[in-house]
Amino acid sequence: MKYNQLGRTGLFVSEICLGTMTFGGSAEAGFWKAIGELQQDEVDAIVGRALAAGVNFIDTADVYSFGASERLLGQSLKNLGVARKDVVVATKTFGEMGPGPNDRGASRGHIMDSVQASLERLQTDHIDLYQIHGTDTVTPIDETLRALDDLQRQGLVRYFGVSNWAAWKIAKALGVSEAKGYGRFETLQAYYSIAGRDLERELVPLIDEEKLGLMVWSPLAGGLLSGKYGPETTPNDGRRATFDFPPVNRDRAWACVDAMRAIGEAHGVSVARVALAWLLHKPHVMSIIIGAKTVAQLDDNLAAADLTLTAEEIAKLDEVSALPSEYPGWMLERQGGHRRPKPFTAAK
Repeated sequence: MKYNQLGRTGLFVSEICLGTMTFGGSAEAGFWKAIGELQQDEVDAIVGRALAAGVNFIDTADVYSFGASERLLGQSLKNLGVARKDVVVATKTFGEMGPGPNDRGASRGHIMDSVQASLERLQTDHIDLYQIHGTDTVTPIDETLRALDDLQRQGLVRYFGVSNWAAWKIAKALGVSEAKGYGRFETLQAYYSIAGRDLERELVPLIDEEKLGLMVWSPLAGGLLSGKYGPETTPNDGRRATFDFPPVNRDRAWACVDAMRAIGEAHGVSVARVALAWLLHKPHVMSIIIGAKTVAQLDDNLAAADLTLTAEEIAKLDEVSALPSEYPGWMLERQGGHRRPKPFTAAK
C-alpha cells in the first residue's frame, strides 16, 4: 500500500480509502438498502480486512443510512481494538438528516449540530477530515468556512474538505480563507472514473495549482466498470439494477470495458482491478474510495494497488476514454500551448 499526502498537509493517507456506503442499509433507510445493508459482524470483517491490507483511511457521511454507517464504523473500530491515531476517519455533512428546515445544508447552525452528532456516533473526540458534502446555494461561503475554522481551532476537526463543488466555488473559498486567515479546504471528493473524466476539464487544473488532495468516489462508476455489465448485460444483483447512478456515456463506457478486459486478461486480473489501477496511475489522485459488500470483492479491489500497467496500456486506456474536445479547452490549447517551457539553448 502506498501513502500520499492529504493535500498539502503533513498527514499521510493510503491511496485506497475504504468507503462505507454499504454499511447499515435497511428497509427503513430507503434507497440505501440497494447500495448495501452490511451489519456489525460484516462491517467488522470488511474494516478488519482493509486495515490488515494497509488501509489507514476510511470515509463515511452522516447521511449514509441516516447515521447508521457512522455508528457501525465507530463500533467496528472499538470492536477491533484500533488505536485512534492509526486510522484517519473522514465524514461529511450537508445532506438532509431530519424534517426541519435547518436539518440540512452548510450553515453554521447545521454544521455545529452535525459535528456533535457525528462525533457521538463515531465514538471519537475528533474527526480527522470533515467535508461539506454538497453545494449550498443559500449559505454564504464565508459563513461555512468560519464554522469549519472554529471547529478546527477547537480541535474537533483536524482538517476539512469539500465534495461535489464547482471549480469556481472552490477557488473562491480558497481566496476567502486566505484573505480572512481561516483554515482552508485541503481535499476535494469528486466523481472520477475511466468512463467519466469530466473533472479533468476544470477541477484537475485547480487541484494541481492549489495542491488539493483528490479523493475519488465511485471509481467503478457505480459498478458499471466491474466487468459484469455490457451492452447486452444488466445483472439483477448489481447496484445499477436498482440505483442507476452516476450517469455515464454508455458507448464510451463499453469501449473502455472492452479495452480493459483485454488488458485484464493479459495480466490475469479483473476488469475492475484494471479500472482502479488506471486511476491510481494518475498523479492528481490522492486516494480512491472503494466500497464492498463482501470480503472477496474488497480483496479484488485492494489488489489494484499492486497492479502496474505498462506505458502502452495506459496510453491505450487514455485514448479510448478521452473526452471530446470542448471550448474553451481547445482554444486554450491553441493559444497557450506554445508558452509551455521548452529546453533553452544559449546563443553562441
